[in-house]
Amino acid sequence: MSHFEFDAIVKIGSMALLREKDNDLDYNIFSRLGYDLKPGMILVTSGAAEIGRIDYMRRNGGRELRGDKEDIKTDYSAQGQSILMETYRRFIPSEYSIRQVLVEHSHMNDSEKAEHIRHLLYRAANQNAIPIVNYNDAVSSEENRKFEIRTLMQNGDGGHIVECVDNDETAAVITQLVGAEKLILLTSTEGIYRDPSDPSTLIETVVGSSPEDINAKIDKMIRYCNGTSRDGSNGASAKLQFAKEALSMGTTVMIAHARHRLRDIMSGKIPCTVLRVE
Repeated sequence: MSHFEFDAIVKIGSMALLREKDNDLDYNIFSRLGYDLKPGMILVTSGAAEIGRIDYMRRNGGRELRGDKEDIKTDYSAQGQSILMETYRRFIPSEYSIRQVLVEHSHMNDSEKAEHIRHLLYRAANQNAIPIVNYNDAVSSEENRKFEIRTLMQNGDGGHIVECVDNDETAAVITQLVGAEKLILLTSTEGIYRDPSDPSTLIETVVGSSPEDINAKIDKMIRYCNGTSRDGSNGASAKLQFAKEALSMGTTVMIAHARHRLRDIMSGKIPCTVLRVE
């Protein structure tokens, strides 16, 4: 792993885990991803709320929950989290343990809590275990989160405050926390396109001579980004913004379609968007 402590942080989004037309989990995605995970990697996964929604509908005649959106997200997340972990356990090789790590913004904005999580992740790598990280939506109220973030900004020393409610940000923060050679963002597209309607415009390699240079190139790429895969997500532009800090510490960032084998993405066999500083 050269000077890096971890081979890869792998993040997968909610919609990449689902067969949207069938309103069901895409077990092929879980299987391909799970098979290639190994100690020295950390998986950051979304999907609990969407999977909880699907499970609730199955058990309630196809009906969805009604009421306050924040309450619904909380309830779906609580219902879906165990199913998400159970499904990963089914497909990750049995010789490896898996360890669930649910985080909130408060963990990453407190140096002692962040250090506690860092040691947990390091121990997992040395104990034949794969950490699976997700934001703890079931116990995180948006109103309280915004208040706490605002208070941190007002009382802080001017340092960067992270929210982590977007798992793209969570993955980038984890990458910086442990030191990872690669940050792999798995999505429902092959990467970043100059024209999202034209597959031939995939941007495959972006190299910067310095953090400032790669940031300037990313800012240009963000102009091509529009739309998101679901309500509440921030899309490709957020992935690029959150990638900046990881790139500044020498991590290679790869944005690729989740349908491909992880090992093929990491080895460069699959066309995708790759960003790095040289």
